[in-house]
Amino acid sequence: QVQLVESGGGLVQPGGSLRLSCAASGNILSMNVMGWYRQAPGKQRELVASITSGGSTNYADSVKGRFTISRDNAKNTVWLQMNNLKPEDTAVYYCNARLISRGSWYPADYWGQGTQVTASS
Repeated sequence: QVQLVESGGGLVQPGGSLRLSCAASGNILSMNVMGWYRQAPGKQRELVASITSGGSTNYADSVKGRFTISRDNAKNTVWLQMNNLKPEDTAVYYCNARLISRGSWYPADYWGQGTQVTASS
């Protein structure tokens, strides 16, 4: 079994900051890409940012220059620092990890439970 546990969401005024954390645990043999997705009401889930085990990052155009993704490979943990939050960033944010679990030959995607981020005055 593999679990992803998120924390750090909340309510913040526009222009404020939040930091999301996600820790993966369980029978993990090899961790590959970790990332954050978000889903706003009535919209499809979209990629916010991702980071490989080697540290290469990818960001959605809408968050470039405002959000920073980082990870600790030894702790199977990923963070998302969100600065200058805008109302359009309001969504449920989901942690994602592509990994190979013990007893498996192929990578699979695992998801956190989601954490609400609201930027509103």
